[in-house]
Amino acid sequence: MAPDARETARRGPRRTVTTAFVVSRIAVLAVAAAFLLYAAPPLAAAGSWTGLGVLGAATAVIGYLYLTPRHIPAKYLVPGTVFLIAFQIFPVLYTVSTAFTNFGDGHRGDKQAAVTAIETGSVRQAPGSPEYDLTVGLRGQELVFLLVDPDTEQVRLGTADSLSPLPGAQVGVTGKVLRAPGVTVLTTPQAAARGPEISALSVPTPDGAIKANGLSRAVEGKAALVYDAGCDCVRGDADTWTADDGQGYFVNAAGEHLAQGWQVDVGFDNFAQVLTNPTISGYFLGVFGWNTGFALASVGGTFALGMAVALALHHPRMRGTTVYRIALILPYAMPSFAMLLVWRDLFNRDFGLINQFFGLNVDWMGQPGTARLAVILVNLWLGFPYMFLVTTGALQAIPRELTEAASIDGATPWQGFRRVTLPLLLVALTPLLISSFAFNFNNFNAIALTSEGGPFPAENSQVGATDLLITYTFRLAFGTGGAQFGFAAAISVFIFAIVAVISAVAFRRTRRQEEVYA
Repeated sequence: MAPDARETARRGPRRTVTTAFVVSRIAVLAVAAAFLLYAAPPLAAAGSWTGLGVLGAATAVIGYLYLTPRHIPAKYLVPGTVFLIAFQIFPVLYTVSTAFTNFGDGHRGDKQAAVTAIETGSVRQAPGSPEYDLTVGLRGQELVFLLVDPDTEQVRLGTADSLSPLPGAQVGVTGKVLRAPGVTVLTTPQAAARGPEISALSVPTPDGAIKANGLSRAVEGKAALVYDAGCDCVRGDADTWTADDGQGYFVNAAGEHLAQGWQVDVGFDNFAQVLTNPTISGYFLGVFGWNTGFALASVGGTFALGMAVALALHHPRMRGTTVYRIALILPYAMPSFAMLLVWRDLFNRDFGLINQFFGLNVDWMGQPGTARLAVILVNLWLGFPYMFLVTTGALQAIPRELTEAASIDGATPWQGFRRVTLPLLLVALTPLLISSFAFNFNNFNAIALTSEGGPFPAENSQVGATDLLITYTFRLAFGTGGAQFGFAAAISVFIFAIVAVISAVAFRRTRRQEEVYA
């Protein structure tokens, strides 16, 4: 054997490096490097050394994989694994971890942030305290105050962290700042649109804080509530609130707490509330029953209608199938939220087209039975084009010889469909039916944009006749004047467990079905 041949045999066949392969390798490395440069500074500033180490290690592994000719399978597996972790595993783990906290309105930050909010929120103007001409601006994305002392005309820059001089600012005759270095001055309409942010911003001073009084004036005041680290409490207004790390609140002797708290771990309290609170557990089974019926009716109805239309257009004597298929997939191509709002108006009792066209006087959304029928019909109209498309594809994969053989053996068209076509369709489409069930089980838009969960009984405005578990959860967690993310996450874990169990059982039955028709 010649030396060149022996060397080729030793090294194996030479790989052909294509332009697409090189470009894809460069793209992956560029994305990894960009993400490292973007995420590393905030992690380092926050002192998250563990996260920074994980980020560095992951970037190093990606660099090693794509800068060497080895580990070809890993080059294809790593991007998918990264996306799986980022968009599937991490959100689930974060939701589960949130379910064990009191995270929500009033409990969004740590204890120090709560103390700062309590002190700055209690600032009151004292007699004779300084007043300033106020101009609102943006430094990057940060809202800032440009404060002009009427006596000295000195301009100061006020932020949530500090108050400092601002040389080089130009002040107009009315006391408003016209231009300032590094700051974009907002016009009056722009500032008015940020009214809540302006009211919430408090600039700390040695004796208190400066807060806006409208859009053109700012005043300096003193905090009525002050934190005392010695007793770990807040004093003021002739009362004392002591820190309760179990609740994440400052609580006084009467059991009353200040509005601002901090995030703490509450263990299984959120899960216990779901099971023991009669407002929730008393209606859970009823909502769950309707939720399951809605999902089954949506999947069964859309599959039956989509399959019937697909079978009709699949017939060899059918003409003009292209035109019919384009017309049938129009509901699937249109934005679902817009179509849901249109259908809501179609079912309106007074001016809805359905009542007018059929000469009816039915309060579709005012009665439990008709409201449930209406949302199922709407979901049927929106969902059957998807089933039509997937069934059409599955039918084209079934050899016509099978149905022809059944016909030769004396089977009627119905028998051929039931014994040959339908079983083969179910083998291919059952995973899609299961995923459709999971989607409709949590189909928030279908309910929220049509019936809004109603109609509601007179004695209870929290749960309606068409509420799904997801819309019921949303109303409980976010419809009471505040957001309770920890509680919502706990109910989401329950819903996830229910759907996971149902899907696991269905997939097991699917595997058995595949074994039978393999």
